[in-house]
Amino acid sequence: MPDGYDQFVADRLDRLLRYATAITCDKHLAQDVVQNALLKAQQRWDRIGAMDAPYLYVKRIVTNEYLSWRHRRAARDIASSHSALAEIGPTVADPAVQHAERDAMRARIAVLPRKQRAALVLRYYEDSTDAEIAAVLGCTEGTVRSHISLALRTLRANATRTVAEVL
Repeated sequence: MPDGYDQFVADRLDRLLRYATAITCDKHLAQDVVQNALLKAQQRWDRIGAMDAPYLYVKRIVTNEYLSWRHRRAARDIASSHSALAEIGPTVADPAVQHAERDAMRARIAVLPRKQRAALVLRYYEDSTDAEIAAVLGCTEGTVRSHISLALRTLRANATRTVAEVL
């Protein structure tokens, strides 16, 4: 029978990878971020495993790992394949429209500041509450609402611009 950490990883790895891919906009960077976060979690698993919500704590480790990632340029690259993105987004009737819309949105999201991007992903992809987002980002709920408001304002302002203009 697997121990608590091994079972946690088996149960939550896919979800952590999808979350990290959404906030990094790069599946390879997401894999690195999750791997580093899980190594940190493994070292402290006795304490983390005893928590009421170990997944939320590990998601915070993933978020912090992404926010502190030293390869700033890697966070702006748009490298995920269309098939990887298809797994995490809604379906659209015409695949060409689906790819074009997803690429355009990813390009607009990729230029947002990291905390704004993370707040958006937590709210709209992970369906997290302000309190949960604040816990993950290590800030107040008011700051969460500010990050989301600023990010949405930026996305709306860039909605009519082409991808080349945004980048």
